Amino acid sequence: MTQIALNLGITEQQVEQVLLLTEEGNTIPFIARYRKEKTGNLDEVAIKTIIDLDKSMTALTDRKNSVLTKIEELGKLTPELKKAIEEASKLADVEELYLPYKEKRRTKGMIAREAGLFPLARLILQNVPTLEKEAEDFVTDGFETADKALAGACDILSEALSEDAKLRSWTYNEIWANSQLVSTVKDSSADDKQVFKLYYDFSDKVVKIQGYKTLALNRGEKLGVLKISFEHNLDKMTRFYEARFKEKNDYIRKFVQDALKKKILPAMERRVRAELTESAEDGAIALFSENLRHLLLIAPLKGKMVLGFDPAFRTGAKLAVVDQTGKLMTTHVIYPVAPASQAKIAQAKKELAELIKAYGIELIAIGNGTASRESEAFVAEVLKDFPEVSYVIVNESGASVYSASELAREEFPDLTVEKRSAISIARRLQDPLAELVKIDPKSIGVGQYQHDVSQKKLAENLDFVVDTVVNQVGVNVNTASPALLSHVAGLNKTISENIVRYREENGEIKSRAEIKKVPRLGAKAFEQAAGFLRIPNAKNILDNTGVHPESYPAVKELFTKLNIKDLDDSSKTKLQSIDITNMSKELGLGIETLTDIIADLLKPGRDLRDEFEAPVLRQDVLDVKDLEIGQELQGTVRNVVDFGAFVDIGVHEDGLIHQSRMVKRQRDKNGRPKAYPHPSDILSVGDIVTVWVTELDLDRNRIGLSLLKPHGLD
Repeated sequence: MTQIALNLGITEQQVEQVLLLTEEGNTIPFIARYRKEKTGNLDEVAIKTIIDLDKSMTALTDRKNSVLTKIEELGKLTPELKKAIEEASKLADVEELYLPYKEKRRTKGMIAREAGLFPLARLILQNVPTLEKEAEDFVTDGFETADKALAGACDILSEALSEDAKLRSWTYNEIWANSQLVSTVKDSSADDKQVFKLYYDFSDKVVKIQGYKTLALNRGEKLGVLKISFEHNLDKMTRFYEARFKEKNDYIRKFVQDALKKKILPAMERRVRAELTESAEDGAIALFSENLRHLLLIAPLKGKMVLGFDPAFRTGAKLAVVDQTGKLMTTHVIYPVAPASQAKIAQAKKELAELIKAYGIELIAIGNGTASRESEAFVAEVLKDFPEVSYVIVNESGASVYSASELAREEFPDLTVEKRSAISIARRLQDPLAELVKIDPKSIGVGQYQHDVSQKKLAENLDFVVDTVVNQVGVNVNTASPALLSHVAGLNKTISENIVRYREENGEIKSRAEIKKVPRLGAKAFEQAAGFLRIPNAKNILDNTGVHPESYPAVKELFTKLNIKDLDDSSKTKLQSIDITNMSKELGLGIETLTDIIADLLKPGRDLRDEFEAPVLRQDVLDVKDLEIGQELQGTVRNVVDFGAFVDIGVHEDGLIHQSRMVKRQRDKNGRPKAYPHPSDILSVGDIVTVWVTELDLDRNRIGLSLLKPHGLD
């Protein structure tokens, strides 16, 4: 507990309270929102970090105890070794200390010991001048000559040296500080698109290599394109190893080289690469998680009739009209682009115009997949007759995954996969969060190298992000899908399906208290979920806020004290003017809890996503050929990666803002350039940005962008 508190810069009491609340069956969203006084106002990320650290430190402690017991049973546990194991901060360090005592398969060194060659090994260390002569006395089965006996003795010494914990630790630290990680091309034919060309002749210091480069090297190696190796200062390492021996001879040099090159270096290289990979994975997962959080928080376009447009060439575009609540009104197929005939394209224009008129379409959501650019041009042409209608290019990553899922089949059993996809595209514009929760987060496409990281760790982190955002936003219990409800604290798939079934059988749920009637929804589940479930038309205004039912009596007392009957402007003025500290004492509430209650009462039914920028609406199409160097454009950030950000500027291909073109490079007091800040410190998925075109590669459809206004345009 002390170590966790030190690591996170918080108090031991905060750690203790989080672990205690977790033991009692409370969820992370519930603890973060409704137990702020106990945790000292820790957010979801801090609470999860405490829980994760506690698990990993418990596992480390258990392993230490197991290792100590095993070494003690061998009668080889010294006070120094015990202290070293107890103070180890990494599991890998514990395993290094345990290595000499571990039960091993039979080795050359063991066989040599069993043959009685240990005294000969001692003579090598003593640098006896007549070693070859002395070795003749050790000739035995398996070691029929003096040379073979000496080789066996060297095997004993090599293995003993290779298990020296201090040498291994020094080598490990030396690799991290001074070695280079090198990649060369192994088979360029396996890289037909030259994705890994940058790494055909690449080297970087181990300590400096960036995470995304590590993952790229790993993938290139796995595909057989690249060969990865290390470059070490072997002379320095050899000198350090040999310095342990006062006397030198050819046999000492031989077993030192053998221990270094065949045993210690390969082991330490594996460890370093594993740690580089783990660090790179953690970085990639953290970036993916942050991108996903911002994507889920993109402002919904509420109350709009939307037409979802899933583009295609040969099979035609699938259209779906959904009303203001996301309810499907109709589906349709048109043939708006080649290879369709001019007659079919003309007919498609007529049919789209009729749909716009018949359903009062306000927005068209066009998927950004195959035939998107051609479909966008088609839509823009039709909308010349409908100036009140706009279109938005919607990132359809994962839409096809959802459309073919069991969830989609249950929702729309009579529709084709493509038509379900059009519905998903439309709804994704109306309410990104409600639609994206139906899709495996890994398929949403806002990460880098997500298929090269630990899938278990990735899934856990992305699920945590989805849960956090869903609970921060709140969920309308009368309209939410089972997929959305299942992310609410305390609810699972079964209870979520029961809620939907209950409202289908009994009509709209009218109060939070009524939720208790849902089958399988017990007292603990209600406690965890109630504050995150919203009922917009409830008789009790508190049922449409983040105020937890456990605080209703206190709020009733607050209303009595302030003579509040309903939440009109005068009542809100009264709420804004109260002394939080004194009132919290009078009501028996914590200051943080009362502060949150008042914030909810001032904006009942508020949606925190409304504070974020809405998508860019377009009415005309832009082609990549229309772009010019220096041109100013507005775009939406689609993805943030370690080296920059990809921005949708309305030309089908996303442009890249490299991190060097996000901010002017700063210099330290000595005039040396500082490292650029990480792109995620500057931009987030969903941000609306003004950019300038800096590079155009029409052959490869690559567009370079900058956040910095070019010189001469001021």
